[in-house]
Amino acid sequence: MRLERNLHMVQPGASEGLNVGWIGEPAAVRQQPGDESLLLRVGDQCRQVIAQCRLAAGEAQVRNPDVADAASAFTILTIEQPVANHNGGQLAFGPDGMLYIGTGDGGTGNSASAQDFTSLLGSILRIDVDGGTPYAIPSDNPFVADPSALPEIWAKGLRNPWRFAFDRTTGDLFITDVGEDLMEEISYQPASSGGGENYGWDTMEGSDCFDPPSGCVTTDLVLPVHEYEHSEGCSITGGYVYRGSASPALAGRYFFSDFCGSWLRSFEAAGGVPANELDHADAAGPLAGVASFGEDGAGEIYVLSMFQGTVHRIVSP
Repeated sequence: MRLERNLHMVQPGASEGLNVGWIGEPAAVRQQPGDESLLLRVGDQCRQVIAQCRLAAGEAQVRNPDVADAASAFTILTIEQPVANHNGGQLAFGPDGMLYIGTGDGGTGNSASAQDFTSLLGSILRIDVDGGTPYAIPSDNPFVADPSALPEIWAKGLRNPWRFAFDRTTGDLFITDVGEDLMEEISYQPASSGGGENYGWDTMEGSDCFDPPSGCVTTDLVLPVHEYEHSEGCSITGGYVYRGSASPALAGRYFFSDFCGSWLRSFEAAGGVPANELDHADAAGPLAGVASFGEDGAGEIYVLSMFQGTVHRIVSP
């Protein structure tokens, strides 16, 4: 396997509107007849804003098809954040057409918001952006009938799910969650799930007790399918299951990296049981500050290196 240097990092800021080529900033693009729109996360240190706008038309689109019409933007959801970090970030449309939103735990150290079902923090949310204004709650969300929980919640117990991804073939969901002091983790949700999983933070960090540090109750908690210690990195960056056609040798492998590591790894992801993990460091060469992955319409996977200022495409020899 090798990394093909495909393009330089694209910075936002086109004069016609919002440039959507920034692969590191969470965005979900929907292109269907009569509705070519962009869902994106914006905000500052105090709030997370989910907004929607239309892709640009006319002359602006001719000049740059990856520009959105800023005048069409409207807010779907605003989430207040107590501090600047652990704001989550990932946006993705699931195979069901619903919008999934990752939120961090609020970044206040050992935040209990991830176990507070009256808070949107520390969660993956699931909303219907077509069913209402500004959105509707899907009737099959797991906590719709529970007055003690917010109905937007799809899953809880997450510290900072900076990246998650649906396998475009199976519909399975892979969630990478940034750890506290010791562990980085990958969790798995099968396509058959009806939601409601609790991935353990801040009772657990990875598969270890966190609060309390020993003797914690793990009943009803879903433990990670893969984890590694901070001797190997500091902040996991999740990628995708490869489903492209250019590199058939990589089919079915889930790729991930770490912001503080210089490595790229993958494992076979069938059924959410990692197998045959590979470290591609020798083949890929050194990476620095891997902040995100991208997947194009053909299922090819790209790696963003923030410190190197490049985007590479993953290809097999």
